[in-house]
Amino acid sequence: MSELAAVPLQTTFTGRNEFMNEPTELREWMAAMRLGVAGAALALVAILVTAVFSGSAQAQTFTLLYTFTGGADGGDPIGGLIMDGQDNLYGTTAEGGNPACPHGCGTVFKLDTTGKETVLYSFTGTGKDGFFPSASLVRDAQGNLYGTTQGGGTGKYGTVFELDPTGNETILYSFTGAGDGATPRSGLVLDDQGNLYGTTDSGGNLTCDGGLGCGTVFKVGPSGTETVLHSFTGMGGDGVVPSGGLALDAQGNLYGTTEFGGEYGSPFGYGTVFKVDGTGKETVLHSFNLTDGYDPWAGLVLDALGNLYGTTRQGSPGVAGGPGVVFKLTKKNKETVLHRFGRPNDGLFPTAGVVRDAQGNLYGTTSSGGFWNCGTVFKIDKTGKETLLYVFTGGSDGASPYAGLVQDAQGNLYGTTTGSFGTGGTVFKITP
Repeated sequence: MSELAAVPLQTTFTGRNEFMNEPTELREWMAAMRLGVAGAALALVAILVTAVFSGSAQAQTFTLLYTFTGGADGGDPIGGLIMDGQDNLYGTTAEGGNPACPHGCGTVFKLDTTGKETVLYSFTGTGKDGFFPSASLVRDAQGNLYGTTQGGGTGKYGTVFELDPTGNETILYSFTGAGDGATPRSGLVLDDQGNLYGTTDSGGNLTCDGGLGCGTVFKVGPSGTETVLHSFTGMGGDGVVPSGGLALDAQGNLYGTTEFGGEYGSPFGYGTVFKVDGTGKETVLHSFNLTDGYDPWAGLVLDALGNLYGTTRQGSPGVAGGPGVVFKLTKKNKETVLHRFGRPNDGLFPTAGVVRDAQGNLYGTTSSGGFWNCGTVFKIDKTGKETLLYVFTGGSDGASPYAGLVQDAQGNLYGTTTGSFGTGGTVFKITP
């Protein structure tokens, strides 16, 4: 499995991640990952599934809730899940769905408590419609779902969409690739007035990054009017490429990360944590310096005291190729590394953020690492102790979880994998 580590995750020509900006390249990369997993896993799949599903290293119970075929039911659930009051799960798949769309343009799906999947919407990529939804959804009190697509729309640079409970889709906004932003890779947050907030990882200030733009923080009102709250410049310590989602506090402040930029590192910096207040004023709260992390892809979680928690996909201990960290940033902007990945059989490259329970424990996924190098589910307690809750085998349980987790009232964890050879991804549950 060591050959998986050699699959390129990042290009450095402009400092931004080209795989995540181009759906075709991302699909090819996913296929390569599956082939790599298959070469090592298929001959041993019965042994692997028995060893790990039996919980030989953990006391938790793993349940496979659904396996995507990659066809009309969807494929490659890159984004995470959300849950309603009846414990139904909702998510997106980046591929599959409408057979008239090459590779499928993606879906919005529902999974009920019996494991029955329903495709609520299949994207077409034609006209105003978007394609390639790669993020989680947000749901309002009326049951409407809101999300983003990386491509499509009238401007061809992605969309913000609404899906009502009957499955009717409305495109609320289409990005043009200019000052309004382009290619929203992350999901949205919703305030009490029905405003949606998110990020685009390019567009905005087009003098930045060779004319591509370094990304934006935006607001879309209930009527579909878009307002750019901040355009990143990469200058003076500002960030570049805000690919993760946002956290919203009770005062209307938004918090997020940028993959690059900040005070340290040349030429693009190692990434930042930022705040944008209700007036659109941006403050860089922390600049990563490589030893404390590098390349944060995901958003943040906020506790009641105003502390922020997140991950960096790379960095530590002291090299850019390091396997990433889990960090805490206090309200006074003091950063603490809670866990450094990379010990034997530990997870590698936490692409997603973390979820926090009432006791202060953090839960998340790594897209690689573990005994089979197919990814892990981990827990970090308040003392910084890590426990691997599950290690993926690349067999029928899936591989490469790129999304984070959602937790129910009983403490059960739910997530997705992008799949292994012969599957279009999975939805899983872990019971403590």
